[in-house]
Amino acid sequence: MNTHILINPNVAAILGALVADAASLGLHWLYDPVRIAEIEKNGELVFRQPNTADYAGASGFFAHGNKQAGESSGYGEVCLLMLKHLAKHGGFNRAAYQLEFRTHFGPGGEYVGYIDSPTRQTLRVLLPLDMASFPEVSGADDDQMPALAAIPALVATHHEPYDALMQRVKEAVRITNNNEIAVSAACCAATALQGILNGKSMIQALTDALVVAGDVLRPTLEQALAMETLDSVSAAKSFGLACHVTEGLPIVFHIAKHASDYTTAIKTNIRAGGDSCGRAIMLGALVAADQAKQQNLTSSILLSWLTRYRKLAIAAEACEGI
Repeated sequence: MNTHILINPNVAAILGALVADAASLGLHWLYDPVRIAEIEKNGELVFRQPNTADYAGASGFFAHGNKQAGESSGYGEVCLLMLKHLAKHGGFNRAAYQLEFRTHFGPGGEYVGYIDSPTRQTLRVLLPLDMASFPEVSGADDDQMPALAAIPALVATHHEPYDALMQRVKEAVRITNNNEIAVSAACCAATALQGILNGKSMIQALTDALVVAGDVLRPTLEQALAMETLDSVSAAKSFGLACHVTEGLPIVFHIAKHASDYTTAIKTNIRAGGDSCGRAIMLGALVAADQAKQQNLTSSILLSWLTRYRKLAIAAEACEGI
């Protein structure tokens, strides 16, 4: 029985990002593709309950011991926070978003879990200040994947010219990542997603986005697109498994180009290991939007996957409010 649902491509991009992040949480930051392959022989990769035993004797960092299967990583929390912000304000308000970010991730906030370096450094800037004193740039000089976490919501809700989107992306990214490579990666990812939502094929959207990738990132993205067959483990060996955008975004481009559907893309990403949640945000958005666009609104996100994402109702309400 077909359990795929009809969904607007813009909504598919947002839910694709959020569901992919939650699906990847159980083996996030396990830097051992061989161990991951062993785990898959006896169990499921997606929506796996985080378990320290999976990491024992392997290269990895077990960060999510306090979370349950179906919850979000910090990346997913940022993506949802931006979505809720846009629904509440009807657009992006930099100072209001900084306040909401500080409230959510700061002491006493709703978020309980691992705080990455750019988030931690951003909080150090914002915590002593009142809202009127928030600087336009509050982020760390850091090129890690949190720079891309809010991009699906920003792009999917944008209805103004392309230049305005790029300005909004740059402003939002520098709240947490005041780094030129991070900004270039975000502009590149946003350009690719907007291209898909405007009707371009996946390969055309990814190729066209190279124009704004910057001198550092563009060569590795070109290498990723030149790989002829889907092999995320080999791609990870070539580009790296860590949290830097120079490592994560090429793997995203490689999988997005070759994966036949959403389920394949997300599982292939998990098999590569490392910062799977960081990559899942943009990968999930790109593939879900493309599938919904190409298949007359039929999403390739399984209904069972959607229901296992614990904050689906919150995300759906925010989408309805935009």
